[in-house]
Amino acid sequence: MNRLSVAPMMDWTDRHCRYFHRLLAPHARLYTEMVTSAALVHGDRQRLLGFDDAEHPVALQLGGSDPQELAEAARIGADFGYDEINLNVGCPSDRVQSGRFGACLMHEPALVADCFTSMREAVTIPVTIKCRLGVDEQDEYADLQHFIETVAARGCGVFIVHARKAWLKGLSPKENREVPPLNYQRVYQLKRDFPALTILINGGIQSLAEVQNHLMHTDGVMLGRTAYHEPYRLAELEHALFGTPLPDRMALIRQMREYTERHLAEGGKLNHISRHLLGLFQGLPGARGWRRHLSENAHRDNADWGVVERALASIHEPVRVPAA
Repeated sequence: MNRLSVAPMMDWTDRHCRYFHRLLAPHARLYTEMVTSAALVHGDRQRLLGFDDAEHPVALQLGGSDPQELAEAARIGADFGYDEINLNVGCPSDRVQSGRFGACLMHEPALVADCFTSMREAVTIPVTIKCRLGVDEQDEYADLQHFIETVAARGCGVFIVHARKAWLKGLSPKENREVPPLNYQRVYQLKRDFPALTILINGGIQSLAEVQNHLMHTDGVMLGRTAYHEPYRLAELEHALFGTPLPDRMALIRQMREYTERHLAEGGKLNHISRHLLGLFQGLPGARGWRRHLSENAHRDNADWGVVERALASIHEPVRVPAA
């Protein structure tokens, strides 16, 4: 299991975002947005699951609570070529709760274990769990320990733990990503208590120093909002962890040209892709102009690659690659 990964994020980590992130971090594991098992079994599979081969290794995150339906969805994902199936036991939104999946499943470890077993028996690729520290009144480490024990007893060897609990009532999904306090020590304790398991940590991680510290206590680190809003951080982490040369930002954008023009030729819109590129020049002179030009023009029906080139003109100084 990889030391570096990018979290599944609704409305953000679509196929275009993942293609871009792969250029930044060749060794990172990428995750889809959550797809519900019902949507996958009954809906447009190509629209929901289509991805570019360049994205590998890429994991499909599923949401659901029906073991048989999840097994079928996992089979579909494996047939599409995904490298991992991940079960969401962490999303706290009202829509997810009404469907009896996401973070509310932390109240039902036996059901999660059943779901895992059905998925694992349906596919040959790894099946993993992404969870929280707990939900609502679950404030004790013993609750989390029981959840992990119950699911691990069925053979689950990989847990990605968002180091916050979730409040199912009273907080919005956005607030649930920010308000409940982070408790990294509790995730570290899991690794000490279950040394044979692969434990990855997620939640509020921003800097290389933080990543390196977490890797002293866990097997891997998953970045979310920082990777999206400041994507060049991924390249810096890739360089530090795997020795990959740091890419030039201008070159990264131009590497996106062929992919973007293919998308446009297929009837797509420029802003489907450009919205994921807005943060690349964060902190550099001209970054605001870059973001503004793309935001004001990329949504237009006739927007083409020329919009990106004109936005690049806002970057006034050469982009210098930091020393290795």
